[in-house]
Amino acid sequence: MKLVTQIRYQLGRLHDIITSARGKEVLLFLLFLLISYIFWLLLTLNNEMQEDLEVPVAITDVPDSVTLITEIPPAVKVSVRDKGSVLMRYKWGSSKVMKINWKDYTESDNKLLLNKADLAARLRDYFGGGSQIVTIIPDSIRINYTTGPGRRVVLRVNADIHPAIGYIVNGPIRSNVDSVWLYSVNDLPHSLTSVETVPVVRGGLSDTTYIEARIDPIPGVRIIPDHVRLVIPVEPLISRKQKAPVVVKNLPETINMITFPSSVEVSYLVPMSSYNSEPFDVKAYVDYNDVSSGGNGKLPVTLSLLPDLYHNTEMSPDSVEYIVEQKH
Repeated sequence: MKLVTQIRYQLGRLHDIITSARGKEVLLFLLFLLISYIFWLLLTLNNEMQEDLEVPVAITDVPDSVTLITEIPPAVKVSVRDKGSVLMRYKWGSSKVMKINWKDYTESDNKLLLNKADLAARLRDYFGGGSQIVTIIPDSIRINYTTGPGRRVVLRVNADIHPAIGYIVNGPIRSNVDSVWLYSVNDLPHSLTSVETVPVVRGGLSDTTYIEARIDPIPGVRIIPDHVRLVIPVEPLISRKQKAPVVVKNLPETINMITFPSSVEVSYLVPMSSYNSEPFDVKAYVDYNDVSSGGNGKLPVTLSLLPDLYHNTEMSPDSVEYIVEQKH
């Protein structure tokens, strides 16, 4: 009820404003302004004017055995002079596609060619005889093609990826395809056995990232597909700890050595997906040969080689005390 009351109140105020002397003057001014605009629009549309338009282009009836090497221009930019009423239909309406039949313009040397005169004639037919074509960009269309088989080559990813602090790129960068097809009018060199993406550089990644990457183009060669989708597997690093027994190296058969402590604590970071996996059998080593070098009754501890997925490895303590005994 409150909302209905407010609406009625606002409508009443609007009615009072419109029926007031000031409101009638404003409405009369707007009416004359609208009439003036209509007359100006009619005069303008009846005059000759020049407009820049884009004409969509499509090639029809292309044989299945043909692979286009040159990309078809999506549109031709045309500057046209005609009556405003005619040009407005093209400017504000949906532009129809100018269709080019494949058989009408193909030549024997593996190319489709619409020279300047051909393209101008097609555009005059497109706009009608009353229109004057002033400029055309491009002024001709040339498309190279081949009917020969393509060559399949390996795709290599060229990427420089840096994760954020506390994260890791866990695994190779994957692509939705592992190879592409190459087509050319001329024979491809035998040394061309692979292609690679345009360099991809990303930093500060904190989650698995998907990237559309363009394949580095080769002059005169059509690459299918020319874009690929890359997956960069990024994971957080999780802290994990385990005990590692201390093993004495180079210990003579007549000697017995006891270390204090007998094991050290090893801490490291692993990717989150590997956190619940079976821990690697880490060992800590001391060298009996270090005993003869004197020292303060402690031996430094070194760790065995660790898997690549273990990062920022630390151990505590990094040295141990020992007792040496003769065996009886």
